[in-house]
Amino acid sequence: MRPSDPVPSLARTLGMMALAGTLGGCAAPAEDGEAAPRLPVARPEGAVYRGIETRLLDNDLVSFVVEMNGARDARDVEDYAECAAAQYALIRGYGFARHLRTKVEEEGGLWRADAVYTISPALPRGLKTIDAEVVAQACAESGIPMV
Repeated sequence: MRPSDPVPSLARTLGMMALAGTLGGCAAPAEDGEAAPRLPVARPEGAVYRGIETRLLDNDLVSFVVEMNGARDARDVEDYAECAAAQYALIRGYGFARHLRTKVEEEGGLWRADAVYTISPALPRGLKTIDAEVVAQACAESGIPMV
């Protein structure tokens, strides 16, 4: 093709835009090269936190089932579960947790998350780790309840 042909240029531009959109959602790297954690955001206006159910699955494996009304989206109920995990880790004398999975559902305005975390005294390997003290502080400042 000729260098002045607009089709390859347009295709290349669209491809770069798609790549930028994909990478735009990635967290900025931390100093050690892993993704930097995203701290919980501000409490949604009018949110009603319905409670936290904690299930110890193994010595360091914990499930948190949380429910709330007034969430803006799934991230709000995920933050609620993360706040519970951070406080629980601190209560058990651990400083860190690693997120394994979260299932979120919404029905009739009631949001529910079932999240599983491992807790540990040292920073665990993986991309979805949390420093329990930092996250618990952010949750307290945001007004998100904890265990």
